[in-house]
Amino acid sequence: MKLTQFIATAATALGVSGAAMAQDSWTMTTTWPTSLELIEIDKSFVELANALTGDALSIEFFEGGALVPAGEVFGAVESGTIQAGADWPGYWAGRNSAFSPLATTASLFNAVDYVNWIQQWGGRELYNEIYGKFGMVYLPYGVTNNESGFRTNKKIETLADLEGMRLRLSGLEQGRLLEKLGGSQVSMAGGEIYQSLERGVIDGAEFSTPNVDFSGGFQQVTKFWATPGWHQSASVFGVMINKASWDALSAETQEKLVIAADANLVWSLAFTEKRATEAYQQFIDAGIEITRYDDETLAEIQTMANTVIEEAACENPDSAKVYLSQVEYLNDYAKWRDASAPFNLGRTPNGPDAETLRGCLGN
Repeated sequence: MKLTQFIATAATALGVSGAAMAQDSWTMTTTWPTSLELIEIDKSFVELANALTGDALSIEFFEGGALVPAGEVFGAVESGTIQAGADWPGYWAGRNSAFSPLATTASLFNAVDYVNWIQQWGGRELYNEIYGKFGMVYLPYGVTNNESGFRTNKKIETLADLEGMRLRLSGLEQGRLLEKLGGSQVSMAGGEIYQSLERGVIDGAEFSTPNVDFSGGFQQVTKFWATPGWHQSASVFGVMINKASWDALSAETQEKLVIAADANLVWSLAFTEKRATEAYQQFIDAGIEITRYDDETLAEIQTMANTVIEEAACENPDSAKVYLSQVEYLNDYAKWRDASAPFNLGRTPNGPDAETLRGCLGN
């Protein structure tokens, strides 16, 4: 049975009636165009949400750019121009730098860590605390594991190879880390990367997981791929909901949207890992040469990432609160994760110091 069929059955069991007209109608858009596969995560949530809420709510979904430019989705939801908008929280780090660790981390969380933290270690509450400052409710409903890494026309095998390179890179802490490594961060929308690589405006780029990168056509304009994607060890996606629109829903409908988001969160991990595996082979078939940093290099990056994270946390108490919660989760979960190795769910990183982060809370 497909997940959507299961959810529809569950909706019936929860008392959804097919006789009444929809009580609420929402407009929802996303930051992603249809050409990028990340939009599939958004579409899946909307399908699940509509199936589960039945006649209580109807969500009409529009691809990125159809209603407002991608960079204006946040403001459109905040103002109530639209009721909901799908995003990657890191795009809004200029509003509050705490959005950065809510979206991704440099060499810290993997996808399972985000799922665990969101579901059981207080992460969900922090999303709503930070988005709540802007009059929004947030439902995390998508997660991907580490991003591909840099795609370039110059082979990258060591950190020294990054010296002087102009690289498209998302993320506040990620950019600072790249600068420490001698590179320069270039910020641009995903839809601009292909032409920028083609014209030599940038020396290389990261964007997302292999399947999304392949859908962006990057194999056509680059020759090399440096793995792993230490800059974004996992990413979270979700939906921003205008608080007034959320409050207008019944408690039952709100609960069903949370259920749809939770179901989509787990589905998205399996979906994107399968697609990433397929795309990995597609890049090989396209003639891309893949390199990998050695363990010593990754350990060096970890140490540098910890410093960048601690510095960023001490600039904003909200960032410190999010990072401290994440590190406390890692330290707590390590008790069981390390004991169950090698049959565990990923590594326990030698991450930032919790006491240093705690000391940043009052800054």
